[in-house]
Amino acid sequence: MRHHGRVTDRAQVSRWLAGYESAWRAPSTQALAGLFTSDATYLWDEEREGPDEVFTLATDILAVDGATAVVRAEVHYGDPPHQEYRDLWVIHLGDDGRCTWFEEWPFWPEHPYAAHDDEP
Repeated sequence: MRHHGRVTDRAQVSRWLAGYESAWRAPSTQALAGLFTSDATYLWDEEREGPDEVFTLATDILAVDGATAVVRAEVHYGDPPHQEYRDLWVIHLGDDGRCTWFEEWPFWPEHPYAAHDDEP
Protein backbone atom coordinates (compact mmCIF):
# COMPACT_ATOMS: atom_id res chain seq x y z
CA MET A 1 0.00 0.00 0.00
CA ARG A 2 1.41 3.35 -1.03
CA HIS A 3 1.88 5.95 1.64
CA HIS A 4 0.22 9.19 0.59
CA GLY A 5 1.19 12.61 1.83
CA ARG A 6 4.83 11.61 2.06
CA VAL A 7 7.08 14.32 3.43
CA THR A 8 10.42 15.16 1.85
CA ASP A 9 13.13 16.39 4.21
CA ARG A 10 16.11 18.63 3.56
CA ALA A 11 18.59 15.76 3.78
CA GLN A 12 16.77 13.99 0.98
CA VAL A 13 16.72 17.13 -1.16
CA SER A 14 20.46 17.64 -0.49
CA ARG A 15 21.20 14.10 -1.65
CA TRP A 16 19.18 14.66 -4.80
CA LEU A 17 20.98 17.94 -5.54
CA ALA A 18 24.37 16.26 -5.11
CA GLY A 19 23.31 13.58 -7.59
CA TYR A 20 22.05 16.23 -9.99
CA GLU A 21 25.38 18.05 -9.95
CA SER A 22 27.36 14.87 -10.56
CA ALA A 23 25.00 14.00 -13.43
CA TRP A 24 25.78 17.38 -15.03
CA ARG A 25 29.47 16.51 -14.84
CA ALA A 26 29.01 13.00 -16.25
CA PRO A 27 29.97 12.37 -19.89
CA SER A 28 26.50 11.09 -20.79
CA THR A 29 22.98 11.71 -19.60
CA GLN A 30 22.70 8.11 -18.37
CA ALA A 31 23.27 9.35 -14.81
CA LEU A 32 19.87 11.00 -14.99
CA ALA A 33 18.02 7.70 -14.93
CA GLY A 34 18.57 7.42 -11.21
CA LEU A 35 17.43 10.99 -10.57
CA PHE A 36 14.27 11.36 -12.63
CA THR A 37 11.33 9.05 -13.14
CA SER A 38 10.81 7.99 -16.75
CA ASP A 39 7.79 10.26 -17.10
CA ALA A 40 9.40 13.24 -15.37
CA THR A 41 8.89 16.63 -16.96
CA TYR A 42 12.21 18.31 -17.68
CA LEU A 43 14.39 19.84 -20.40
CA TRP A 44 18.01 18.75 -20.19
CA ASP A 45 20.50 18.38 -23.01
CA GLU A 46 19.69 21.62 -24.79
CA GLU A 47 21.11 23.62 -21.91
CA ARG A 48 24.33 21.71 -21.60
CA GLU A 49 27.42 22.56 -23.64
CA GLY A 50 29.04 19.28 -22.68
CA PRO A 51 30.73 17.49 -19.80
CA ASP A 52 34.00 19.42 -20.26
CA GLU A 53 32.29 22.68 -19.45
CA VAL A 54 33.81 24.28 -16.35
CA PHE A 55 31.23 25.47 -13.86
CA THR A 56 30.48 25.82 -10.19
CA LEU A 57 27.02 25.17 -8.81
CA ALA A 58 25.86 26.49 -5.46
CA THR A 59 22.43 25.47 -4.19
CA ASP A 60 20.40 26.70 -1.26
CA ILE A 61 17.23 24.91 -0.14
CA LEU A 62 14.70 27.66 0.54
CA ALA A 63 11.65 25.62 1.49
CA VAL A 64 10.39 22.07 1.75
CA ASP A 65 6.65 21.52 1.86
CA GLY A 66 5.32 17.97 1.62
CA ALA A 67 6.97 16.34 -1.39
CA THR A 68 7.88 19.70 -2.94
CA ALA A 69 11.16 21.57 -2.48
CA VAL A 70 12.12 25.06 -3.63
CA VAL A 71 15.83 25.53 -4.27
CA ARG A 72 17.85 28.58 -5.29
CA ALA A 73 20.73 27.69 -7.59
CA GLU A 74 23.62 29.85 -8.72
CA VAL A 75 25.79 28.66 -11.57
CA HIS A 76 29.06 30.25 -12.70
CA TYR A 77 30.46 29.08 -16.03
CA GLY A 78 34.11 29.24 -17.02
CA ASP A 79 37.37 29.74 -15.18
CA PRO A 80 37.60 32.66 -14.71
CA PRO A 81 33.78 32.93 -14.70
CA HIS A 82 32.41 34.54 -17.86
CA GLN A 83 28.73 33.88 -17.31
CA GLU A 84 26.51 33.43 -14.30
CA TYR A 85 22.87 32.78 -13.81
CA ARG A 86 20.53 32.13 -10.95
CA ASP A 87 17.57 29.83 -10.94
CA LEU A 88 14.72 28.92 -8.69
CA TRP A 89 13.96 25.22 -8.95
CA VAL A 90 10.66 23.68 -7.92
CA ILE A 91 11.25 19.96 -7.42
CA HIS A 92 8.73 17.23 -6.59
CA LEU A 93 10.32 14.05 -5.25
CA GLY A 94 8.44 10.77 -5.54
CA ASP A 95 8.24 7.91 -3.04
CA ASP A 96 11.52 6.44 -4.31
CA GLY A 97 13.39 9.74 -3.96
CA ARG A 98 13.46 10.36 -7.69
CA CYS A 99 12.19 13.57 -9.21
CA THR A 100 8.78 13.49 -10.91
CA TRP A 101 8.61 17.19 -11.77
CA PHE A 102 11.32 19.80 -12.23
CA GLU A 103 10.40 23.41 -12.89
CA GLU A 104 13.06 26.02 -13.53
CA TRP A 105 12.71 29.80 -13.19
CA PRO A 106 15.88 31.41 -14.56
CA PHE A 107 17.14 34.82 -13.55
CA TRP A 108 20.16 36.52 -15.11
CA PRO A 109 21.55 39.12 -12.69
CA GLU A 110 23.11 41.21 -15.45
CA HIS A 111 19.86 41.28 -17.46
CA PRO A 112 17.17 42.23 -14.97
CA TYR A 113 13.62 41.82 -16.10
CA ALA A 114 11.87 45.17 -16.01
CA ALA A 115 8.48 46.35 -17.17
CA HIS A 116 8.87 48.80 -20.02
CA ASP A 117 7.38 52.20 -19.37
CA ASP A 118 5.47 52.55 -22.60
CA GLU A 119 2.06 53.37 -21.24
CA PRO A 120 0.44 56.45 -22.79
